Amino acid sequence: MSTAVPPGADPSRALVPTTEALPPSTDVLSSSSSPSSASASGVAIVPAATGTLVPALPDRGAEPAERPAEPRTRAAFRPDIEGLRGIAVLSVLAFHAAVPAFTGGYVGVDIFFVISGFLITGLLLARPIGLWDFAARRARRILPAAAVVLVVTALAGGALLDPLRGTDLARDLIAAAGQFANWRFVGQQTDYLAAERDPSPLQHFWSLGVENQFYLLWGVLLLGLARHLAGRRRRRTAAITTATLVIGGVSLLLCVRWTAGSAALGYFSTASRLWEFAAGALVALAAPALTTRLARGGPGTQAAGWALRAVGWAGAAAVALAVFRYDRNTPFPGTAALLPVLGTAAVLLAGPAHRAFGAADAGRLLAVRPLRAAGRLSYAWYLWHWPVLTIAQARYGALPWTALVALTAASAVPAWLTLRLVEQPLRYGSSPAPRRGLAVGASALVIPLIAGLTLGGGTVRALGDPDAVTVAPAGAVDGPALFGPGTRVLTLTPSLARAREDFPPGKGCEIPLGAETSPRCLFGTETSPDRIVLIGDSHAGQWISTALAMAEQRRWALEVLVKPGCPLATLTVRNNVLGRTFEECDRWRENAFARLAAGPRPRLVLMAGLNRYGGQEERAEGWTRTLDRLAALGAPLAYLGDTPMPGKDIPTCLAGSDGRSDACFFPRESAFERDPLIDGGLAERYRVRVLDLGPLLCPGTGPDCPSVLEGVILYRDTGHITDTLARVLAPRIDHALLSPPPS
Repeated sequence: MSTAVPPGADPSRALVPTTEALPPSTDVLSSSSSPSSASASGVAIVPAATGTLVPALPDRGAEPAERPAEPRTRAAFRPDIEGLRGIAVLSVLAFHAAVPAFTGGYVGVDIFFVISGFLITGLLLARPIGLWDFAARRARRILPAAAVVLVVTALAGGALLDPLRGTDLARDLIAAAGQFANWRFVGQQTDYLAAERDPSPLQHFWSLGVENQFYLLWGVLLLGLARHLAGRRRRRTAAITTATLVIGGVSLLLCVRWTAGSAALGYFSTASRLWEFAAGALVALAAPALTTRLARGGPGTQAAGWALRAVGWAGAAAVALAVFRYDRNTPFPGTAALLPVLGTAAVLLAGPAHRAFGAADAGRLLAVRPLRAAGRLSYAWYLWHWPVLTIAQARYGALPWTALVALTAASAVPAWLTLRLVEQPLRYGSSPAPRRGLAVGASALVIPLIAGLTLGGGTVRALGDPDAVTVAPAGAVDGPALFGPGTRVLTLTPSLARAREDFPPGKGCEIPLGAETSPRCLFGTETSPDRIVLIGDSHAGQWISTALAMAEQRRWALEVLVKPGCPLATLTVRNNVLGRTFEECDRWRENAFARLAAGPRPRLVLMAGLNRYGGQEERAEGWTRTLDRLAALGAPLAYLGDTPMPGKDIPTCLAGSDGRSDACFFPRESAFERDPLIDGGLAERYRVRVLDLGPLLCPGTGPDCPSVLEGVILYRDTGHITDTLARVLAPRIDHALLSPPPS
C-alpha cells in the first residue's frame, strides 16, 4: 500500500497510518515459576518482558542422529536482543507521537515479529514441552497485562468518549480480548465507508492477535514434530526447516500480492505476516551450528567472526534506513518490509560473534543500558501508549507532536506499574501447573469481554434504540428552506443511534474496489423500457433514494452504476485503501460507458460525485472527456453538485455534544471546491441540467456550515449525506431536473 496503514476512504486527504505495532511478548519457556528454581534447573531467567534468552550449545561435536531423550540446554542471555526490542518500541512510539524524522518508525512491528519467531523457535527446539504447558505459559505471560489495559481503556472510554465512539470501542474490545482484532480491522479498513472513522484506542491490538495466532500455529507445528520425531534431532530440524521455508515463502508471496491489491489485508492479515516470524525462525535454526562453530575455534574462525560483525552492522543499518527513510507513502508491508525484516535477522544472526569475540560490534551498541531498559518495558509500554494518545486526541482534538511525546512518556508510568504488579508476579509467583496458567489466561479473556459487553450496553442506552426509525416528511420543491411552511421536525432525524447507519438502499450496488463491472442493479418498475441511470462514485450512491422516488413516480426503472472512490470524470486517480493507482476505476468507467452505449437510451442520465479528485484543471479536462462520451448517447443529462464536505464525523460530534447542532459547524472555506460543471461553463456547453444544493445545505454567507438543518442530521460520516436527507430532497430534485423547462 502506499501508506503504512490501511487508509480512510476520503480521497481528498492523506490517510493516517495505522501501524499500531504491539511488541510481541516473547519470553523464555522456563521450567519453573520462579527465578531461583529456574536457575537451579540450568535455565537462565531475566526480568519479565525481556524475552532475550537463547539456547547456548555446549562446545562439543555434533550430537548423534539417534538418542533416547532430549537434554535440557543452557540458555545464554542476549542483551543485544533486549536492546533491539528497545529500538523497536522507541521507533514505533516516536512514529505514533509524530516525532520528526521517525517517518518509518512503524517498522518496529516487523522487528518484533522477527524477534518473536527467533526466540520461540529457539526455545522450543532447545527444550520441547507439552502443548498445554506451552499454551499455559503463553497465556500467563501475555494475557493478564493485556486484560488490565483493556479494562482500564473500557473505563476511560466510557467516561471520556462520546457514546458513538464508546460503541465502537466496545466492539473493538471484544475483538481484542478474543485475539482476533486484526481480522476486525481487516473488515473495517476494506469497507470504503467504515475506513473513514478515527483510529480505535485498541487498534494496536491487531498485532497481538497476529502474534497469538502465530503461537498457536507454531506451537502445534514444532511440538507436534518434536513428539513425532522424538530422539531424531537431525530429521526433526530438517522437517522444521522445510516447513518454515514453505510457510514463509507462501506468506511472503501473499504479502506482496495483498499489499498491491488490498492494503488492509496485506497489513493486518496473519497470513501476510507469517514470513516475518519465519525469518526469525530460520535464524534460530541456523544459530546452534554457528554458535558451536565459533566456540570450537580453528582455521577461519577469526574471519567468520569479522564477517558476522559486518553482517550485524549491515543489519543495523538496514533497520535504521527503514526507520528514517520510509514514510506513510511507502507501500507496506510488501517488498518494502524485506529491509527491516532481513536487517533484524542479520542482527540476530551476528549475535554469536558478539558473544564469542566481545569486540565492538552492533550487538554491543544495542546492549547499552537505556535501550535495554526500554526493551524490558516494551510490552507494557506499547499496550498503554496508544489508548492514551487516541483518547486524549478524541477528547481534546489534534495535538502537537511535543504534547504527544509528553503523553507517550507519561504512559510509561502505568506500563511500569503493570510490569511490576501484574506481569512479574504472575510470571514468577504463580504455580507452574498448566491448568493454573490456563485458568489465569481464561480469566484474562473473560473479564475484558464482560467489560466490553457492559460498555456496549451503556452506550446503547445513552444513544437510544438504533432500530427505531423516524420518517421525516417530504421536503419543499423549492425555496430557501428544507420544508414548506408549517412543516417541522421536532427531534433529531435520524436519531444519533441510527445516523451512522442511515445508508441508501441497494448497498450491494456500490461494488468493491477490486471490481471492474457493475452488477445488474435495477429498482422501481424493472420491466419498464424507460429508466433513469444514476452513475458516479459513492457521492452518487448517496442519491439512490432520491432517484428511486423520481423513477417510481413515473413507473420507470432505476439503474445504478456506482463505484466508490472512482470519479466519473475521466482521470486516473490513486486509491488510498488499495495503496496504489486505481486501475480498476478506469476499467469500470469504460465498461459503464460501453454498457450505456449498448443498451436502450435512458430517459435521464443522472451524474454525481465527489468534487475533490485531482486539481481543478484535471477535473475540467476529465469531465470534458466524460461528457463527450455521455452526450453521444443522445439522452438528457443532469448533474447534482457535490454536497458540502464536513471533514469530520458528524454523528460522533453530535453525540459528544449531547445533540447540540451548533457545536458541530464546519468551515465554509473547506466545505466546497470549484466545480467545472457549475462554475466552469461545461454544463452550458453540453446542455446539462444542473442543481447546486450548496446554498441550501450551507445557507447564508457566514464562515460556517451547519451539520443539522431544521431538525435533520445532514451527514452520516465525514462527507456523505444521510439517506433521510436524500428522501427529504427528492421532491426538490425531481422538480429541478425532470419538470419541463420554463418557456
